[in-house]
Amino acid sequence: MAQLLVRDLSPYAVEALKRRAAANGRSAEAEHRAILESVLGADKEAWLARARELREEVRGRTIGESADIIREFRDNR
Repeated sequence: MAQLLVRDLSPYAVEALKRRAAANGRSAEAEHRAILESVLGADKEAWLARARELREEVRGRTIGESADIIREFRDNR
């Protein structure tokens, strides 16, 4: 597995992480991992399935200005 080093965290963030870890019965490292996985999504297959869906959505589209594409996406939500 890969490792990640996070530098320059505020003392508040470190203490908040430790409090959250204690409340959840985990080490600070395990809590950090759980937070990252919950936010970023740890399920590779779900991520790949969503990537396939998005690829199908844009198949055949003409690539244009990014602002136009973003506007269209927002309007269709």
